[in-house]
Amino acid sequence: MKKLYLLVSLILALCIATDGYTQAKNTKAKATLNHTAIYVKDAKTSAAFYQNIIGVDTIPEPFHDGKHAWLRIAPGVAMHIIQGATENKEYYKNQHTCFSVASVEAFVSVLKKNNIPWEDRDGAKQAITTRVDGVKQLWLQDPDGYWIEINDAKE
Repeated sequence: MKKLYLLVSLILALCIATDGYTQAKNTKAKATLNHTAIYVKDAKTSAAFYQNIIGVDTIPEPFHDGKHAWLRIAPGVAMHIIQGATENKEYYKNQHTCFSVASVEAFVSVLKKNNIPWEDRDGAKQAITTRVDGVKQLWLQDPDGYWIEINDAKE
């Protein structure tokens, strides 16, 4: 009787394990963000802006041609800067990239030190918006006119 119970338990455990393996194997992975790219007039100028003003780090890029820069903008997410644009374009503020910082006020001191203008959500110059949830935010443009939001959101 003990042997039969052990055999049934073993068969049952194998069936459960096989079913779990089959379900995991048949589940498709959801898409995740790998990178975003911007097309710029001068890759070195843009890379320096994102490194020195925004505060992100470079990562190795395979081209080594002076026309590309890759930046780590979040865990597992990169920004590719690609040189080749011939002129600045006008971009909408609602189409932006957002970076969170520990302190918007400390970030403003970096902007002031580097004479970089910023504005609030509604376009008031050198102003900061405070959302209803208490998150502070401001907007600025990179050297090619791409809009960037900076906020102190904790998530």
